Amino acid sequence: MLEFHTLTLADREAYQAVSLRSGRRNCNFTFANLVGWQFWFRTEVCILPDAVVLRFTLDGERAYMLCMAGTPCCDLLQAICDDCGGRMTLLGLEDEAALQLQQNACSKGINITVEPQRNQYDYIYRRADLASLAGGKLKAKRNHVNKFLSEHPDFEYRPLTPAMFDECRRLEALWREERGDTNPEYGDTIAAEQRVVETVFAQWDELGMMGGSIWLDGRMVAFTYGAAVTDDTIDVCVEKADRNIDGLFSVINQQFCAHLPEHFVFVNREEDMGLEGLRKAKLSYHPEILLSYNVVSFSS
Repeated sequence: MLEFHTLTLADREAYQAVSLRSGRRNCNFTFANLVGWQFWFRTEVCILPDAVVLRFTLDGERAYMLCMAGTPCCDLLQAICDDCGGRMTLLGLEDEAALQLQQNACSKGINITVEPQRNQYDYIYRRADLASLAGGKLKAKRNHVNKFLSEHPDFEYRPLTPAMFDECRRLEALWREERGDTNPEYGDTIAAEQRVVETVFAQWDELGMMGGSIWLDGRMVAFTYGAAVTDDTIDVCVEKADRNIDGLFSVINQQFCAHLPEHFVFVNREEDMGLEGLRKAKLSYHPEILLSYNVVSFSS
């Protein structure tokens, strides 16, 4: 039997002993994301020597995610099936892992359904590319940054610290006002994201967060933060900027990546949620990896 308990900050060391070396760059495995959204998904965890099983409950339905290297083993899958009464839904499986599972299941006469979730695909970039914006593909982004620098030569980049959180709240409120709390594209997620941000702020150092900010004339105009999802990949969890200042999103992205520790080879900028404008923006940076995301359902 798998033994689950409510995910808390105390799980970080044991969880990351598996996740950071797993090679699973999916942003949903970032420990800070799991803690921040625990209230939404009622996240529970079972930590094994070489694997972590995450259990989520939303609208009365349970689903699972596995953080481990390679394809989930049959014994572990059977244990999950037993836990959920014989029917299982696995989230966040990449194409190769989902295909291997499907082939193994078919060979044993088990029906399995694999559903790609394009809106949940992660956009992963090389940190050096985002920091330098070199080459023809990123010329437009480089031009945005250069224009901002020419118009605001006295801007400041500052690492984000808890002393700046009130400025972040002011800027986030401005962003929220401009987007509109009732925007049907976002629904309740704007209010939920506020709660996530406050959860992260309250446990900033304990979660191992890293952030950056842009300042003009003594006023914060952009901020971002993230945390490690694997040893070589950082997940950018939040990015906010004053939309009235041209090129600012390009600048905070570029500056944050330029100031990150060099052991981060990749930057995961998360999914586009099926929003056309966001998808266009993320594709315009030419991701190194478009990380697939599948939901797999089957019965034991």
